[in-house]
Amino acid sequence: IVAAQEGGAAYMADGYARASGNFGAALCIGGPGLTNAVTAVATAQSDGAPLLLLSGEVATLLEGLGVFQDASPQTLDDVAIMKPLTRYSSSIDNPKNMPHLFQHALLRLRTRPTAPVHLSLPGDCLAADLSVSHVPIDRALVDYDALSMAAAESSLRHFSGGAEGKRPAKIAILAGAGVEHPNAAAALKEFAELWRIPVATTLRGKGIFPEDHPLSLGVFGYAGTHHARAALTDPSLDLLIILGSGLNERDTMHWALQLKPDASICVNLLPAAIGTHALDGGVIGSCGAYLDYLLDQSDKLRDSLEPTLAARATWVSEIRSTPRLQDPENCNSDAVPIHPARVVSELRKALPRDGVLVVDSGAHRAFAGHYWESYEPRTYVSATNLGPMGWAIGAAIGVQCAQPSRRVAAITGDGCMRMGGMEIATAARYRLPIVYVVINNAALGNVWLRAHGLGPTPDELTRLPDHDWAGFAQALGARGETVRSPGDLAGAFERALKGDGPCLIDVKADKAFTTPVKDWAEAISTYSYHE
Repeated sequence: IVAAQEGGAAYMADGYARASGNFGAALCIGGPGLTNAVTAVATAQSDGAPLLLLSGEVATLLEGLGVFQDASPQTLDDVAIMKPLTRYSSSIDNPKNMPHLFQHALLRLRTRPTAPVHLSLPGDCLAADLSVSHVPIDRALVDYDALSMAAAESSLRHFSGGAEGKRPAKIAILAGAGVEHPNAAAALKEFAELWRIPVATTLRGKGIFPEDHPLSLGVFGYAGTHHARAALTDPSLDLLIILGSGLNERDTMHWALQLKPDASICVNLLPAAIGTHALDGGVIGSCGAYLDYLLDQSDKLRDSLEPTLAARATWVSEIRSTPRLQDPENCNSDAVPIHPARVVSELRKALPRDGVLVVDSGAHRAFAGHYWESYEPRTYVSATNLGPMGWAIGAAIGVQCAQPSRRVAAITGDGCMRMGGMEIATAARYRLPIVYVVINNAALGNVWLRAHGLGPTPDELTRLPDHDWAGFAQALGARGETVRSPGDLAGAFERALKGDGPCLIDVKADKAFTTPVKDWAEAISTYSYHE
C-alpha cells in the first residue's frame, strides 16, 4: 500500500497491527521521511502496537560527505531520533549483519508487551547479495504466557477475605489492553460469567468484553459510563481486579480510582505499571495466563465466591437499574446542526455487529467512546494514549487490510481531516470500502469547548473554515456525501456501505454540544494537587 505521506504509512501499519494481532510494517526514506513518521511511531509506542519501521539511508561510503538527504550517524542520525520512541533502533552498517540484526529486531518487536522497532538500511546494504535462509521465529519465544506463580498464588487470599476472612461480595474487574494482547477475552468472559463478576474496560480496551452483556459496566474513565463509575468507585467495593491497565490518568478517571492494597489485584507485564501506584501484592505476568490460572483454581475459589453470588447479582442489578449513559436522549436528537451523539447512534445501527470502528482524536472520541457499543476484541480501534489528530484516517486503511471481510468505519473530525485527510486518496486508490464519517463542526471541537469561554482570541484560534469534505473526497477518487439533517443520516450510511470503494460522509455538526464526560469532569474538580 503506497501512502500519501510517511506518517500516514506508519499509521496504516499501526492500524494493521492492532486489528490483526500481528505486526505492521512501514517503509520510508531516511531524513525527512523518517521524521514525518516520528509521531506515528511515538503513538505506537504509547499504545504498545508492534510496528516495524524500515528507513533507507545513503550508502555507508558516502556518510558525512554532504550527500543529499544524508541522515546517517554523521549528520541527523535517524537511529538516535528513533531510540527514545522504540524498543530497538539500529543501523545495518554491514550487509553481513542484516540477517541476525533483522531477526533480533523482530524478536524485540514481538516480545510482550509489544512495542515498535526501527532499522536503518544504507543503500549499499540494500543492494548487496546475501545467501541466507530465514526461518520462522519460534512461537514459544513470542507467545509465552509468563506469570509469577508465587504472586498469583498469593493473590488468592483476596478472594477468601484475607486476614479478616470476610468473603468478598462486591467484586469488579477493570480490563485494559493487556487482556487484548494475549487474546484473553474469552478467558475473561468465562471467568466473569462463572462468578457473575461485572466487567468495566478502559477506553483502550473497549470491546474486549461485549458491551451488551448483562455483566458489562462499559468504559471506566474518560468518556466512561455511569455504571462503571458507580461500581469501581463504590466505597464498599470488596475487591477490584485490574487486568492489563497502565493506570494512567484516563484509565483511572483522573486518579479517582481508589486502589486499596488489601482489596486490589493488579496484573501487568510491567512492574512499573503496578509499582508507580504503590500497590502491594501485584501480579507480574500475562493477563491471559492469570485468567487461565484463576479458572484452574475454580474448586479452591468456590467456597469463597459461590456463597456471595446472590449478593453480587443484587449489587450488579442495582447498578444496572440506574441510567448507564449521560444524556442518552441525545442519540435521538433532531437538532440542526446535527448532534454528534445522533451520528454515533445512527452509524452503530448501520454498521454490522462485527464491524470495526476506528476513532480519531477530538471531541468525537468522547462521543464515540461513550455512545458506541462494541461486542468483540479489536473492533474498536483508537490511539488513546498519545492521541494524534488524523491518526484514524490512515489507521483505518491498515485495519481494512487486516480485516478484509469486515466493514470498517472511521469517525474523524474536520480538524483531523486538515492534518491527515490526504490518505483518503490512498483508500480510493486501492478501492478499500471504508466509510469515513467526518463530524464537521467548523472548529477544533474539544479545544474550542474549553477555550471559547476564555475570550475572543482563544475562540477565534480554535474555529475552522467549513470546508466541503465530501467534495474533497470526490476530488481524490472516493465517493462523498454531505448530510445536514439528522433524518438523512441513515440513508447516507446505507448508501456508503453499498457502494464501491471508500465513501466520506461530511456531517455538519454543532460545535457547542458538550462532550459526555460529566463523571470525568467531576473527578477532576474534586482532585487535589499537593506540592
